[in-house]
Amino acid sequence: MKIQASTNRKVTASDVAALAGVSKWTVSRAFTEGAQVAPEVRERVKKISAELGYSPNLLARSLSTRKTHIIGLVMDELGNPNQLKLLNEVTRQLQLKSYSSLLLNLSSEYSPANALTLADQLQVDGLLFLGTTLTHELINLAQNIKHIPLVVMFRNSGNAGIPFVSTDGFQAGREIAELFVESGYRSIGYMAGPTSESTELRRFEGFKEGLLEKGITLSTVLNTGHYQRSEGMQSLMKYLESTPRDRRIEAMFCENDILAIGAMDALLACHATGKIAIVGFDDIELASSPAYELTTFRQPMEFLVGEAINRLLDTSGDERKSLLSPGALILRASHKRKAA
Repeated sequence: MKIQASTNRKVTASDVAALAGVSKWTVSRAFTEGAQVAPEVRERVKKISAELGYSPNLLARSLSTRKTHIIGLVMDELGNPNQLKLLNEVTRQLQLKSYSSLLLNLSSEYSPANALTLADQLQVDGLLFLGTTLTHELINLAQNIKHIPLVVMFRNSGNAGIPFVSTDGFQAGREIAELFVESGYRSIGYMAGPTSESTELRRFEGFKEGLLEKGITLSTVLNTGHYQRSEGMQSLMKYLESTPRDRRIEAMFCENDILAIGAMDALLACHATGKIAIVGFDDIELASSPAYELTTFRQPMEFLVGEAINRLLDTSGDERKSLLSPGALILRASHKRKAA
């Protein structure tokens, strides 16, 4: 006989238990991975639950297990396409492990204090920092909430107590410096993203050291306030407008792809396409577009996200150690400067 539930109220575990001939605690165990329940009982409970439209109340269960299966994702600069790609990969992998996500989008209106207070109140099982600017305030707040583990992605936390998982930016910078030198460039610049108080991408340091080892001093550093295409475009346009042609740099490493694409748009707007070699970092989808053919440094995102989540969920032993992973230099056309 088809079981029908009343539409006037939410179906409870007691309703399922009554029809299945078991206790409501058995119903709860039937939905708990690893709990001891006879296979035939588990099957009967789940069949009746499906017919009634019942699903366990995870929030209620968290009161007894002290685990909410919610991970807080601390982000900023969501205008950066790579952040959206990262968010998609993190949530995908968390969902495969039966975890939900709480997005904490830091901004001038929503401070780290507000974000971490909410995370604490909702009793998240961990915090994954995916932002671009890791401040002393955020680190201090995270450390004060000692029962919530924190892992930083794609940048060095600068703190021995906070593990990080990142691409080896220093080595990446050295490889890009070597590419420029081997291409014959001697007047070389760097476009930096927003300044961060407490983190080191290490791309700039590796790039500068790689040039110095070849006897070349970095000529120019251009600064931007955000990881946005418009910021990269405006920064390079100001440089082009204020620098005579014969004194301009020959090549420039941009701290990420969206800045590099903005820089290439600036060259187009100033009728100087191909006059400055450009290399980015991240290998976002737009980088491979025929309009840009951006040479860039690819991060092993899927692997790094998995490693970060493992460290977040396993709070003991080797899993809490930080990790630096190699990436790959992706050669396209933008690092080749057109003849004058």
